[in-house]
Amino acid sequence: MTAAPTEFTADAITELDLTSDALVETQHLQKNFGRREILLFTICTLVGVDTIGLLASLGAEAFTWNIVLAITFFIPSALLFAELGTAFPQEGGPYICARLAFGRLAATINNVLYWVTNPVWFGGTLSIVAVATVSVFFLGGNEMNTFWFYVFTMAFVWIGTLAAILSFRVGKYIPIAGAYARFILLGFFTLSTIIFAFKNGVHGVGLSDFGATKAGLFALAGVIMFGYVGFELPSAAGEEMKDPKKDVPFSIFRSAIVAILMYSIPVLCVIIVLPADQVSGLGGFIDAMRSVFTVYGGSVDADGIATLTGLGTLLGALSAILFILCLLSSGVAWIMGSDRALAVSGYDGAAPRYLCAISAKYGTPVRVNVLSGILGSLVVIAVHELSGGDSAKYFLVILSIAVSTTLISYIAIFPALWRLRVTHPDHPRPFRAPWAPFLSVLLTAWVIFATVQLLLPGFGDDWFGDAYLPDGWAADERVSYFLVEAIPLLIFILVGVAFYFAGSRTRHHRASEVGAEAVEEIAAEEIAAEEIVHHPDAS
Repeated sequence: MTAAPTEFTADAITELDLTSDALVETQHLQKNFGRREILLFTICTLVGVDTIGLLASLGAEAFTWNIVLAITFFIPSALLFAELGTAFPQEGGPYICARLAFGRLAATINNVLYWVTNPVWFGGTLSIVAVATVSVFFLGGNEMNTFWFYVFTMAFVWIGTLAAILSFRVGKYIPIAGAYARFILLGFFTLSTIIFAFKNGVHGVGLSDFGATKAGLFALAGVIMFGYVGFELPSAAGEEMKDPKKDVPFSIFRSAIVAILMYSIPVLCVIIVLPADQVSGLGGFIDAMRSVFTVYGGSVDADGIATLTGLGTLLGALSAILFILCLLSSGVAWIMGSDRALAVSGYDGAAPRYLCAISAKYGTPVRVNVLSGILGSLVVIAVHELSGGDSAKYFLVILSIAVSTTLISYIAIFPALWRLRVTHPDHPRPFRAPWAPFLSVLLTAWVIFATVQLLLPGFGDDWFGDAYLPDGWAADERVSYFLVEAIPLLIFILVGVAFYFAGSRTRHHRASEVGAEAVEEIAAEEIAAEEIVHHPDAS
């Protein structure tokens, strides 16, 4: 265990308005987050393979808007978080920045949305895509029965939860392995697509198909932006980093280049390999893998259904394992970061204090981790039972909930750059983003626009019209769709308000009133007590 207690100066305690509990809990953190880990962790959070099929299902225009948003959203957000992550490298980075800019209540609601997205996404989207992958590559396209569905999905969720619970020194290897899995899988898939195209030709994609339209923007903005957020996530473990002021910009700018390539090229490959009417949101990338791997053994029939044989079967199975690892590592990385942000809000007086203790043994927020695992499991059960086996229909709904809650949480994070320039003008900034007001306004406007389109597809043009109708939903179901999206959001906001009031006692105990020496004594006593509990000879 690499224990490295965090030290705060009196000025920092006053400026950050820390509670006495914050000083106690930060003594349990362990500095195991170096430059290499931050870079790979960031790649793992940015390159989400679960939405590749959904983007490709919307045709060649998806590639065009992906590039547009890479320039107007992704790169500006990289600049924004390079400044915030180095100027305010405290644990719980996105929560701390929102709280310093807009106060605890706004930051609390924002943080609950930021946190709750991930167990919902983990249980309701990633696990469902993993099940579909197993079905295609290992079960001959047959569905898992209910028993094995629950065995697989619960193992998926709780392996991820266990990785988040273990110290970052151990748990980090799943995101690291996931980053390498992305390099191997997406690189091999791209090479195989080139071979497939030479052998079988492409499906008539012309330059005109890449034209940008308003309908395409309305339909694609939210999903693309969901894939392009996450630069701030490593900063949720800011006090576990060895040198955040140097390593954060290094990791952000390098991962940005990698992510644009690894997100755009596979989408283009799927568009080339499969006609848009044969690509589904749930199975698009999976179907594309199965089709291109026929170059190693297998065939594609007249209906576009691929059958693998020989070496194609083996390579398909290995790629499926890598794909599932990519899904798992995405969930683990986001759970690790968002759980830390929630824990920080707890000992900062903006969430129930009981939930947010940092384990002296592991240096992780074990209680929040377990809560995330439980919520993810409940989402798995709810999706399976409510869908009646129609996972594809509810895949899009759950994904939309995850996307909308994620993007809404940035409404208080993106403006923080400009706000903190005003409220903390003399605070040290090792990296200063250019055009800070413009970046804040641009990114916030994108988020608001995308959120509206997720809740009300096509609003402003043709709400729930044919061009915007989600798969599996009818035109007369638009109110039902809106309620399915809006009710969870309302519940999450109310939970955020409840969390704020639950933390009132904690936030009234200011660290500046207790004294650093007293806090260090309390922390030492807690660490000693926990070591006794976990000692093998303890009765």
